Amino acid sequence: TLRGKEDVTRDGRRMKVYANAGCLADIDSALENDATGIGLFRSEMLYLEQKEEPTEEFLFAYYRDILKKMPDKEVIIRTFDIGADKKADWLQVPGEENPALGMRAIRLSWLYPNMLVTQLKALYRAGLYGKLSIFYPMITSCEELEYLKKLENQAKEELQRAGVPFAEQIPRGIMIETPAAAILSRELAEKVDFFSVGTNDLTQYTLACDRQNPDIESFCDTHHEAILRLIAWSAKNAHEHGAWIGICGELAADTSLTERFLRMGIDELSVSPTFVLKVRDAVRKVDLHTKED
Repeated sequence: TLRGKEDVTRDGRRMKVYANAGCLADIDSALENDATGIGLFRSEMLYLEQKEEPTEEFLFAYYRDILKKMPDKEVIIRTFDIGADKKADWLQVPGEENPALGMRAIRLSWLYPNMLVTQLKALYRAGLYGKLSIFYPMITSCEELEYLKKLENQAKEELQRAGVPFAEQIPRGIMIETPAAAILSRELAEKVDFFSVGTNDLTQYTLACDRQNPDIESFCDTHHEAILRLIAWSAKNAHEHGAWIGICGELAADTSLTERFLRMGIDELSVSPTFVLKVRDAVRKVDLHTKED
């Protein structure tokens, strides 16, 4: 009964309910569950499943197929988040005692800048085929965004020299998954179009809890007030400085927090495809005109 219904509260506040995905089959599942967009496409899966670094042509064709499957719907693709618990056999990364705090995600572009440039070129080309947005994981400073801007310009210049058509204006965002990013969200919001909160890692890094260690699972309290305050602070700064904000971690599907997220000003929730209609139902039951308990 919720298929085709709007993601809107009783008092008219819109909340985009998107789906997370990591492959084309997930895109099909998102469509089956009536997601209004893709809030997180985990591009690292295309790297982890290959025996060697994916080529620009391979990535371009895959991203283009995703966008063609989602006509007129926003698709937000995250640049590769490799490292920590997601290792590619063909990629040489120094041995680390604590990979979760090491050379992972966007930090790899300092070791392998051309790998990110190749991905950006494929994304910019695919951007001609749909409503694409791009965002970066594991951001901790404005200086990192300045460095990434140089790689973005390099990717565009290489495409221009080769005479390859591409989308020049694609919204760019970052993940808020470190306390540093949340604390600096005011400054970061001035440099990007949107935030997406990765609550899994934000919990891990804020509470100093290794989420791969089952022995300390009881300490990984995703409802911890520190986590919720960091999200609220990021939402406030995003809106005050021209950016929108979503949540793509597991907490987005926690309907006990849906109303609180709406009151924070969260604009989008991205969840596993099978949770889309459940979250839509929760959104549609909220009336923000009523007082909080």
